[in-house]
Amino acid sequence: MRSAFLPIAASACALWLAGNSGAATVSALFARGYNVIPAPQRVALGPEDFTFGTAWKIEADASASTAVEVLGDGLRERFGLMLSGEGPGVIRIKVKPGSVEVGKALDRNRDALAKEAYRLVLDRTGIAIEANSAAGALYGVETLLQLLRPDGPRLRLPRGQIDDWPDLEIRDIYWDDAHHLEHMDELKRVIRQAAFYKINGFAIKLEGHFQYKSAPALVEPYALSPEQFQELTDYGLRYGVQVIPYLDAPAHVAFILKHPEYSHLREYPDSNYEFCSTNQGTYKLLDGMINDLLDANRGGKYFYLSTDEPYYIGLADSSQCREALRAKELGSVGKLFAEFAAKMGGNLHDRGRTVIFWGEYPMKPDDLPSLPNFLVNGEVYGPEYDAIYRKQGIRQMVYTSSEGEERLFPDYFVEPAPQRLHGAYAGRPRVQEAFEKIAFDSSRRNADLIGSVNAGWGDMGLHPETFWLGYIAASAAAWHPGAPDPRETMASFYPLFYGPDVVDMDHVYQLMSGQAQFWADSWDRTASKSRKGIWGDSANIFHPRHPAHDQTLPLPPAPSGDLSYASTWAKENARRLELAGKAAQDNDLLVGLLRENLQRARFNRYNLAVFLSIARLCRQNTDMLDGIRRMNDLLTQAAKSRTRDANDSLASVDEALDIADQIRRERNRVFSDTVATWYKSWLPRVKEANGRTFLHELDDVKDHLPDRTVDMSYLVYREKLLPFGEWVNSIAAARHTFARAHNLPERNFHFDWEDLTPRSYP
Repeated sequence: MRSAFLPIAASACALWLAGNSGAATVSALFARGYNVIPAPQRVALGPEDFTFGTAWKIEADASASTAVEVLGDGLRERFGLMLSGEGPGVIRIKVKPGSVEVGKALDRNRDALAKEAYRLVLDRTGIAIEANSAAGALYGVETLLQLLRPDGPRLRLPRGQIDDWPDLEIRDIYWDDAHHLEHMDELKRVIRQAAFYKINGFAIKLEGHFQYKSAPALVEPYALSPEQFQELTDYGLRYGVQVIPYLDAPAHVAFILKHPEYSHLREYPDSNYEFCSTNQGTYKLLDGMINDLLDANRGGKYFYLSTDEPYYIGLADSSQCREALRAKELGSVGKLFAEFAAKMGGNLHDRGRTVIFWGEYPMKPDDLPSLPNFLVNGEVYGPEYDAIYRKQGIRQMVYTSSEGEERLFPDYFVEPAPQRLHGAYAGRPRVQEAFEKIAFDSSRRNADLIGSVNAGWGDMGLHPETFWLGYIAASAAAWHPGAPDPRETMASFYPLFYGPDVVDMDHVYQLMSGQAQFWADSWDRTASKSRKGIWGDSANIFHPRHPAHDQTLPLPPAPSGDLSYASTWAKENARRLELAGKAAQDNDLLVGLLRENLQRARFNRYNLAVFLSIARLCRQNTDMLDGIRRMNDLLTQAAKSRTRDANDSLASVDEALDIADQIRRERNRVFSDTVATWYKSWLPRVKEANGRTFLHELDDVKDHLPDRTVDMSYLVYREKLLPFGEWVNSIAAARHTFARAHNLPERNFHFDWEDLTPRSYP
């Protein structure tokens, strides 16, 4: 339907219609050089473009005030443009219920979809945005801002009409602040950025980074106050983004049960992983925490009750927890799980919240009717489960993730097996995976879908700036599933996110993925000697505990006191060194591209600065491997010359020690610079601050990398554990013995590998 107040004088044969027929090879807008994420549902383009500039003005309904603000801010921030209103061109923003019709969509709640629908009519004489509500007007403005294309000193727009609406009502991203906390202004920036791509839910997991009045022992040195959380909630609502509290229970609660005050609520006394679900004290504590969050989230609609991975519910049978008896009374451990979800969700439902939970293991199909239908399942599990959930009246969401267990950077691209030290990798490219799951999963036929959630897990300590491609692509697929091709979404993402002048960004992301994968793959897995064992996994409770795992490197032997040296290290590690050499070459290219694009980018330069810090961590790893190779070569050389030229032999050893010192200096410098970069958006990870102390106690079941240290040194944790310092000091000791035996100058050298203090080069 055409605009009632801004007609387009163009014949039907001049328009190209792109509707819901599925993903085209290239979308109409992309073919014309325009980038929009998510792809609009219906696009009709005229044959030519037109110019947009400062002479335009805005006329808008009072109810579209946020859309007007966002338009003005976007024009200024993205293009340095302030409208003078001196010319005839007018942007008219009109909000009128029923003015935009929702077309084909999966979500049955068409009223909710209609609130976000808009029509955008583009013509040289005027631009019109029509919407059924203020939310739709805002999304029309965001699409207009994305469409504006620099063309020399001018901005261009395509002539045509866009009719758009979401396929699913909820498009959440999960933001994991369990292991760090952003500055308040950074969290607001994240919300504004989410809104720009029509993401309407920001589920934030805070754990101890919220100031619970009912449980002060949990509050960490830096934590959001209730007033700050309410401020963030209100800020999100202004831009159509629900800030959603996320609280784990009954599992994933080591942040609670590690505290002595709450150890009596454990399901098993020797595991801090899971609550006893039949202990009334568990409900009292959680109800208090939930009420604290709700009181600081007024105006919010949703709550994530994360019942994720309750591996042991219904198994305990001791004086501390009688779950097994209750599960028997109910008929199964799945029904006990349902009882817990119903009780905890009931408080939330009674306070007007839509409760999103994970209706997963240990539930079986026969257990699902025990769940109340006010719950929303945050996942889909296949035809058998989805059909029962639908019959039960429980709506569901499609779950995807931008990151799971990757180190440093998500798997946006996956290195082939020949480029890996430890064999093939089972992961899939994240954007492709999310696109296929949302667009083609069987749940589209069998479940009553209400939305999607894309998770950026922080379990491996990644910086969330690395998640944006996944967040945006997955949410785009939930707005318009199946179109466009995920590679087109990625291609559109780069100029929208960074600006139109960036170059080779697809290659940057490919190189970043490869560098991070080599960083993780280049070290070997080993049983940990520094941490307590793992209490259990998804299938078993371990008796005794299984060892946790760390990463390690094989090191060459130390020379004897006469500098004799027999090493097969180079031969045994030839493949590792070959791959490290290739990774170093790729790193040169990556760093060059990042530095170039830091100059070219108009937006999100900090994102590229974070990428550069990660690239440097990866390069420090390859340089260290190469440094060990060179040290091994020098020790071999010293052994060969020790009987004919003691001075020359000693010089080789000294050079090896100098390389070790360079390795330490570079590690410390890169680590320090990385922390400084990440702390531009993060508050410090410290033991004490603001009158509060962080209790450092590891999870008994889940091995989360950032939990291993209080501060940021988890980024170099594996290096600190490596007996590199012992090896280097053994080399120094051999040098000392050899020098004294040959009346040569001794060297005062002690190598403190544990010291992370950055030192300048002499």
